[in-house]
Amino acid sequence: MIETVQQFILALLANELVVAVILSVLPLVFVIIYTLVVLYTEMKVAAHIQDRVAYMMTGWHGILQPIADMIKLLLKEDIIPEKADRILFRVAPYVTFAGSYAAFAVLPFTSIYIGANIHLGAFFLIASGSIVVVGILMAGWSSNNKWSLLGGLRSAAQMVSYEIPTALALVIVAMITGSLNLQEITKFQDGGIHNWLIFGGPFPLKTKLLLLPFTLITFIILFVASIAEVNRTPFDLPEAESELVQGFFTEYSGLRFAMFYLSEYANLFVVSALSVSLFLGGWSSPFGSVLSGPVWGIFWFVSKAYVLVLLQIWVRWTLPRLRVDQLMYVSWKVLTPWLFVCLLAVGAILVSVE
Repeated sequence: MIETVQQFILALLANELVVAVILSVLPLVFVIIYTLVVLYTEMKVAAHIQDRVAYMMTGWHGILQPIADMIKLLLKEDIIPEKADRILFRVAPYVTFAGSYAAFAVLPFTSIYIGANIHLGAFFLIASGSIVVVGILMAGWSSNNKWSLLGGLRSAAQMVSYEIPTALALVIVAMITGSLNLQEITKFQDGGIHNWLIFGGPFPLKTKLLLLPFTLITFIILFVASIAEVNRTPFDLPEAESELVQGFFTEYSGLRFAMFYLSEYANLFVVSALSVSLFLGGWSSPFGSVLSGPVWGIFWFVSKAYVLVLLQIWVRWTLPRLRVDQLMYVSWKVLTPWLFVCLLAVGAILVSVE
């Protein structure tokens, strides 16, 4: 934890254990509020795309509907199938959410707040995403339902396949910045929009122009891979409603069903925040020293991530679902080869300009 925030709260409470609990709970509060906002946004965006109205009756323009949905899920009966593996069935939703929540530890929300300022922050974020796969597999297998099992296996194959392009994109960023620490990568891009890696980074003009095509391609590929990582349309095969009823969480209801949804929306923010930290300057202001500072940093970080979340929502309600073979083709024969090209090109450029 950044010492500035820790010392401030310690001065107020004078108890290190309480401070640690407060700092670890802050992202949970953010996730719950953010999920309600994005849920409302998604339904409204989907309605406008499909030329219809969405939430309208519960509060002004249906603004209270996400809260009503949350209360409804909490009050629903919690049912466990008779022949399910009861222990794994109960644990799976919490394992899935734990993997999503762990990723928040390394997200630099501002220059003075990051849960764990570790050197391998980006690597930790990718690794924590693998825990989500374990939870999904547990849910599919323990349900004793062939549709759930198929959804779990699809998810494992999909997320493992799309972790390759994500990891390669991280390698390219590490080559340019010399770090896997998300806070350091953000500081590397500080100074204005012209220093963001998506535009070539804080290099002389000639080097920027050479790097720009490859950093832009890498950002686009990372964004596409991130959609697949969170199982969103057109890559939502693990929960394909038309084929697998509701996929790996078909048998779930009530609070455990809500945990899967909370995990999905938390993941949606995590992958968007990763793209923001790597390519869009993180918490830094696009105007350099204007509108910058710790408080403005939170605003810029969340706003940039929210824009990418909106893009993912737009894609979801616009494109049709891919087939399984098409999904694997996109990963192994389109995204991964292009990233190898970018990797070699960026390496050659960096060596040539030294």
